[in-house]
Amino acid sequence: MAPNSYVVLEKSGLRRLVTALREGGRSVVGPRLRDGAIIYDAIESLDDLPIGWTDEQGPGSYRLRRRDDQACFGYVVGPHSWRRFLHPPRVTLFRLERTDDGFTTRVPVPEGPYAFLGVRPCELAAIAVQDRVFLQGPFVDAGYAARREGLFVVAVDCAQAGATCFCASMETGPRAREGFDLALTEVIDGESHHFVVEVGSEAGQAAMAEVPHRPASEAEVAAAMAISSATTAAMGRQLDTDGLKESLYDSVDHPHWDDVAGRCLACTNCTMVCPTCFCTTVQEVSDLDGRCGSRVRLWDSCFTTEFSYIHGGPVRSSVKARYRQWLTHKLATWIDQFGTSGCVGCGRCITWCPVGIDLTAEVRALRQTAAVPAHEGS
Repeated sequence: MAPNSYVVLEKSGLRRLVTALREGGRSVVGPRLRDGAIIYDAIESLDDLPIGWTDEQGPGSYRLRRRDDQACFGYVVGPHSWRRFLHPPRVTLFRLERTDDGFTTRVPVPEGPYAFLGVRPCELAAIAVQDRVFLQGPFVDAGYAARREGLFVVAVDCAQAGATCFCASMETGPRAREGFDLALTEVIDGESHHFVVEVGSEAGQAAMAEVPHRPASEAEVAAAMAISSATTAAMGRQLDTDGLKESLYDSVDHPHWDDVAGRCLACTNCTMVCPTCFCTTVQEVSDLDGRCGSRVRLWDSCFTTEFSYIHGGPVRSSVKARYRQWLTHKLATWIDQFGTSGCVGCGRCITWCPVGIDLTAEVRALRQTAAVPAHEGS
């Protein structure tokens, strides 16, 4: 069995795969139910997965409901993304402790190695985006590099599209094409419930050697491909990316920015759930007795007034300016910075916006009419 070959895994084989990854010293992280949502957290066995559950999503709407089958991955995406493990929301960069001779410095060791189970194709693309940000520039983030090292990725091709998904427009899904060790397509057909697995790396090949499996037939591979094709056809949203970067650059003074600013709460939800955002701030924290202090890095958002603060005040004081900054950076200036869009079409920013602002609809509105002169104070 070589990389890019296909095999079939039964549910018992998937159970054994989770066990083998844990026995190999990896912390297995995957989807599970918690607080009315499907989130990502440590899992110990196949029984921790949200078996038989799905999610219904819309602008500003997320609900769980029971499926009429026992699918292991029969949902879309929830509020969590994998960046919370590779680029955690709170990281202690170093800790100072007072001693009789002065201070000692301690640098926490990042957790890992990880095995991610259930990574959607759009999320694979998001990990690749953050790899460019943290690993491929002039400065490498050592913590990210340590957490990324040895990562084992089990991707899952999407068998359904959510109402807010538009990964097909971004060419990031619904079928995984690269960046995985194993990619599963869950197939439920009558009494048959199995997984068609594409082996994507030598590490994936080694893992499968420890798991019961059989070669996939041409018909089984074709059935898996048909599932991805059907998901593409059922995509909930579309985004026209042709000339989008230039269009947004030309729309800096568009009147529609005022319209969306009147609806936006600047709550930061879209940036917190986004799988590619990477903005942070740093705080100094000390214990009450003054013997220990830490430098802590926290997720931040370009929607906060303080984020653009420099001496004298914030650069972007209005909601209009902050929303324009976020959307233009995500879909345009990100391309100039990193050679790729900052959006992977997962639709989380639409689902988890309290007022249901739809990125795809805002882009259409910006492209429909010509810009007018800027408003004072914009």
